[in-house]
Amino acid sequence: MEQKTDYTTIAEMTNGIILANFEKQPLVREGTFQTESMLECKMKDDLISQGYEDVSIGTSEELLSNLKIQIEKLNKVTFTDDEWERFLLEYLDTPNDTMIEKTRKIQEDHVYDFTFDDGHLQNIKIIDKDNIYNNYLQVTNQISQMGSHKNRYDVTILVNGLPLVQVELKKRGVNLHEAFNQVHRYSKESFNHENSLFKYIQIFVISNGTYTRYFANTTAQNKNHYEFTCEWADAKNKTINDLEDFTATFFNKRTLLEILIKYCVFSSDNILLIMRPYQIAATERILWKIESSYQNKKYGTISAGGFIWHTTGSGKTLTSFKAARLATNLEYIDKVFFVVDRKDLDYQTMKEYQKFQADSVNGSKNTKELKVSIERQDNKIVVTTIQKLNEFIKRNSTHDIYGKHCVLIFDECHRSQFGEAQKNIKKAFKHYYQFGFTGTPIFPENSLGADTTAGVFGTQLHSYVITDAIRDKKVLKFKVDYNNISPKFKEAEMEKDYDKLKKLEKKMLLHPERIETVTKHILKVFDTKTHRNEHYTHKQKALHGFNAMFAVQSIEAAKLYYEEFTKQQATLQEEKRLKVATIYSFVANEEQSAIGEIADENFEPNALDSSGKEFLDKVIKDYNYTFKTNFSTNGDEFQNYYKDVSLRVKNKEVDLLIVVGMFLTGFDAPTLNTLFVDKNLRYHGLIQAYSRTNRILNKVKAFGNIVCFRDLENATRDAIKVFGDENSINVILEKSYDEYMYGFTDKETGKTIKGYEELCNEILERFPEPTGIVLDKDKKEFAKLFGELLKSENILKNFDEFQEKGSIISERLMQDMKSVYVDIREEVIKNNGGTNSKEIKDIDFSDIEFQIELLKTDEINLDYILALILEKSKEHKDIETLKDEIRRVIRSSLGTRAKEELVISFINESDLTSLKNTDEILTSFYVYAKKQKEKQIENLSKEENLKNDAKRFIERSVEKGFVSYEGAELDSILPPTSRRHGARETKKQMVLEKIQKVVEIFVGI
Repeated sequence: MEQKTDYTTIAEMTNGIILANFEKQPLVREGTFQTESMLECKMKDDLISQGYEDVSIGTSEELLSNLKIQIEKLNKVTFTDDEWERFLLEYLDTPNDTMIEKTRKIQEDHVYDFTFDDGHLQNIKIIDKDNIYNNYLQVTNQISQMGSHKNRYDVTILVNGLPLVQVELKKRGVNLHEAFNQVHRYSKESFNHENSLFKYIQIFVISNGTYTRYFANTTAQNKNHYEFTCEWADAKNKTINDLEDFTATFFNKRTLLEILIKYCVFSSDNILLIMRPYQIAATERILWKIESSYQNKKYGTISAGGFIWHTTGSGKTLTSFKAARLATNLEYIDKVFFVVDRKDLDYQTMKEYQKFQADSVNGSKNTKELKVSIERQDNKIVVTTIQKLNEFIKRNSTHDIYGKHCVLIFDECHRSQFGEAQKNIKKAFKHYYQFGFTGTPIFPENSLGADTTAGVFGTQLHSYVITDAIRDKKVLKFKVDYNNISPKFKEAEMEKDYDKLKKLEKKMLLHPERIETVTKHILKVFDTKTHRNEHYTHKQKALHGFNAMFAVQSIEAAKLYYEEFTKQQATLQEEKRLKVATIYSFVANEEQSAIGEIADENFEPNALDSSGKEFLDKVIKDYNYTFKTNFSTNGDEFQNYYKDVSLRVKNKEVDLLIVVGMFLTGFDAPTLNTLFVDKNLRYHGLIQAYSRTNRILNKVKAFGNIVCFRDLENATRDAIKVFGDENSINVILEKSYDEYMYGFTDKETGKTIKGYEELCNEILERFPEPTGIVLDKDKKEFAKLFGELLKSENILKNFDEFQEKGSIISERLMQDMKSVYVDIREEVIKNNGGTNSKEIKDIDFSDIEFQIELLKTDEINLDYILALILEKSKEHKDIETLKDEIRRVIRSSLGTRAKEELVISFINESDLTSLKNTDEILTSFYVYAKKQKEKQIENLSKEENLKNDAKRFIERSVEKGFVSYEGAELDSILPPTSRRHGARETKKQMVLEKIQKVVEIFVGI
């Protein structure tokens, strides 16, 4: 393998904010006991010693007063009281501004044209992005703010008086999830209440002294999990965990301001993203390389560039996007080309660049558009495809752009970047600086003896490889199943020789019996692999579970498998059927540049043979019927089909996508957790394909599932060795069934990890009657043990052996355990919320992490419960026994607990014997529930004397599943209430809680 770069020298030369090689301060005693208060005081003292001003602020009013002083100082102005009130009203604290609007002001609209009372107009900025040292940093703690609850915040970092960073601390030894959960509780209770300046928070930092993480303040549901918090690190990806070390580095004044100003991205979807340390390090390396190459006149040579090796799934596109944008700020750079492969120019990339600079994206075949974009004087960035840029060069042998200083950034430097286009670019451009991003570089081992990534792009500037990403929990491990489900085809499945494979393809690998057997196996294991609960409807499965791709060897294989899925699913009930789609195309490629290359596919279906195109037409017709669309294989319509398939896979509307080459590289869908493989893969092609499944999403998604129908075991090990090392196999691949079932020793820590069987036996022995647990210490022990059991079971559910063995604990006892587990959690939450809890008051639960997300995978839906009521009533059970059994099932499920009394009252008031089938009991219940909902809304409106449009507001809240506290809607239905002594706020909170109870009962009905 090629020599890796020494980052220490590079980092020192770049003078970047990412340290070259962090050395821990010897005075820091990691693990020393410190209370939360001690951590808070120490952190404040450290920040003050780093140049932060210590300011005493206890209330929202004091925060606002300080803000006025800081904004005046930043802008060298003085506001009269009236002018300040108007500035707040017009811009800084506009009524009904959401958190998103506040973020937009920091990231995009940080300057406001304000007209003073004397008529003069002046630009007022809230943050100085041109000279970061003009910004003023303060630190305070224990600010108190009232929302639906009164909260006190730990440490607040003020930038020009605005609270942009909030730190929440827990004492050493407390689970860090506690701090994360507290941030989310404060977000609901007070951070975002009306006229709160805390809506300006950009970054949250959480720490228990020993471990520290940061994350963006965002409302995006898919980014709001603990899994999206991030560790700080140096250039060698060594994490900086201890709070004192973190404070000295991350909270260095320059570092923090650059992160806020340069290394945040506010996406076109209004999602705030904060770059991870390795992304910042790579961006800094590129900018340094451009600057040093310009100064030393190295431009136009391979020495003026380099490549970034960041593993698939680690966010390369965001890094390359940011590097391209920052390169446009360099005065001597005339143009920045962001170059992608045609099929990678996806909808999201286009949106981001169009937002940054209108008309910057050129994805069509027409080079005239590209020529116009290049020649425009008012834009420095051009987004185009490698194919189109190559065509432009061939048609324009002489052009002014070739003599200008141009940065070329390749989002994925593999495939076509090594061929004719690359040679033409280097020949045409005289003053180029060229950079490539790749998750799977081409090394001598997999290069076919030709070009390598370093040979084309230059030195490796930074790396963040798959072992780094797995260690940091930025991507998941792989669990690989090697299946030989039909022994008569084993010899063909093991064949590696390409020429022999082509001969065996039709005769053996595409044999109707094999196609039938593989399809049957996929349908059998699909719900298990994708965590789809058998009790759910198709809609609920898509909501809670994951989806999958099926990579096949050829277009003919895609055709046969698609037809076989259609045939086998015709006999299934509609709810059991998968929504299957397929996409493929063909275009003559440049010669393969490396071993393991996945054959390139583009938007050229017309190049298919007649049978392939005819079948693709049929597939798209089926797709149009399913999704009420109108695509075809003609021209741009096929590209639109590609985009629509991409979006529906990401939204889990497509359950299984059959592909040949498309979507196996570059496609990012966190909802995918399984790849079925009937295709020979090697080296970078194998890692790229597997990596479609290993994006982080939530706790339920424990790893990427790979189910192979070819013998890829040696190929998998070879690929891991190339892109990791000899010891990477245990890091990248999941442990075996036996290890998870019977336990294992962790090689890093030396700890013995209990297996599922031991956990089950222990909990059965210690808590045979979980509903009888009384003592608080026993509740804590049960919660800890049952949480470990849930995690172990969540992993084992992916193993076929586990499905055959079944659970050790009976279904009835498991229901009781889940019910007790949730009860304990609710008691703890009440206690933490400031309400005295009789049950739990003396035992500290702060080191317990409740695995609620894992409970949701087994939630029982209401339709299943109603069908169960009918079934049990037919067994002629007495009504009390029936109700006890139903209560047990309801309480074991988070989604149905609130509906317990509604269901029980339905049983009490219904003649169950008259209901003949499931449809009848469902209809009867939903009619009953609708009447009860109307009755409860009417009673609530009368009790609280709500205004006339209260019914509409509550109905809408039920539809959404939550009550909106922000905005004026909730206020508008309240009766006239005095604002003195917080009476109106108290009334508002009381009404909100009552409406929320109605919502919890009737949501989904």
